[in-house]
Amino acid sequence: QAQLMESGGGSVQAGGSLRLSCEPLMNVGCMGWFRQAPGKEREGIANIDSSERISYADDVEGRFTISRDKARNTLILQMDSLKPEDTAMYYCAHDKYNWQGGCPRGPQFFKSWGQGTQVTVSS
Repeated sequence: QAQLMESGGGSVQAGGSLRLSCEPLMNVGCMGWFRQAPGKEREGIANIDSSERISYADDVEGRFTISRDKARNTLILQMDSLKPEDTAMYYCAHDKYNWQGGCPRGPQFFKSWGQGTQVTVSS
């Protein structure tokens, strides 16, 4: 299993931006970003497969962008127009299985995880 590491979390005001990174970039299967707020279940918010097929959760689509930076061997999550409800621990994850219909959303499908990076958005 891959050893993943996230970085880039922090505290920002509503409307601000953060850029999360996850290393290393895995070239097979699916990579995804997940978040977990206190008292809530972990949820998938964005994923990308090795063919660059991308999927977003409804509440982040149009504000967050997932991308693969091959030059830096890094998975990126650009988060713009942040809201207080985006406050959570953010995790990246990987699974080597190649899903024909694109990556699944649920965390149960991903086998390798990072330790997480905290994102706090104040109003």
